[in-house]
Amino acid sequence: QVQLVESGGGLVQTGGSLRLSCVGSGSIFRIRSMGWYRQAPGKQRDLVATIITDGSVNYADSVKGRFTISFGNTRNTVFLQMSSLKPEDTAVYYCNAATVARSGGYDADYWGQGTQVTVSS
Repeated sequence: QVQLVESGGGLVQTGGSLRLSCVGSGSIFRIRSMGWYRQAPGKQRDLVATIITDGSVNYADSVKGRFTISFGNTRNTVFLQMSSLKPEDTAVYYCNAATVARSGGYDADYWGQGTQVTVSS
């Protein structure tokens, strides 16, 4: 089991910046990747960015060049630096961690409780 706690959401004007943080606890040695997803009202939850323990990153096209995902000093902390924010970035942002089983294969996905990001026009 992995528990995830997010922080850093809030209200910001268009063009502003925010930094989201997520800290994992529990079976963190099983974490293979971490990432951020977002869900706007009435829409599905979509990928924002992911990072694997080898450092590989992946971004949604809509955030490339504006958002940066990174690990902290330990692989159980992940940040999302968001710049040049737009009203369409408004959503609840969820932290995700994917773990591996002892066999090395996929085990499970874990989610944080979400943090609201609101970008005013």
